[in-house]
Amino acid sequence: MAVNANEIRKGMAILYNNEICVVLEVQHRTPGNLRAFVQGILRSVRTGKSMDVRFASSEKVETVPLTTYRMEFSYKSGGDFVFVNPETFEEVTVAPELVGDAAKYLIENGSVQMTFVEDKAIQVEIPASVILKITESAEGVRGDSANNVMKPAVLETGVTVQVPLFIKEGEKIKVDTRNGKYMERA
Repeated sequence: MAVNANEIRKGMAILYNNEICVVLEVQHRTPGNLRAFVQGILRSVRTGKSMDVRFASSEKVETVPLTTYRMEFSYKSGGDFVFVNPETFEEVTVAPELVGDAAKYLIENGSVQMTFVEDKAIQVEIPASVILKITESAEGVRGDSANNVMKPAVLETGVTVQVPLFIKEGEKIKVDTRNGKYMERA
């Protein structure tokens, strides 16, 4: 399906130079008395390389359909991550670059949304918050109760977050995956 370049949005897949690319960033620009254009950063699905591209705002661009599935994290194989579709039990191996910072919050059987273009995974999206168990945390010192005092705690995935003094080792907490902050007890 062809759309005007000014309809391109972040996360879309388009055909550029006979290659399927994912739109990482897009900006609409209208410089002074010149014609408007669309500046975008595209990543090739085949090679993984990013490129800076400029389109005329009225230029036609071919879009590629995306499919999204709920997947569960199964295990880590070397550096790669293996996910399973809970309905079809099909395994998908994903490179660590695609998982990115989400790896800090992946636990066995943890649910993610995975986007595919022509059966190739292009994006892994974790929920906005996850519940994780604290494996290591120092005891809160009695009398150390000034307003909002925090202490470091190591979670089951190995990431360290700041938690209130009353949280103890072995408890489960809810963590915001967007900023890595403690939200509440679980």
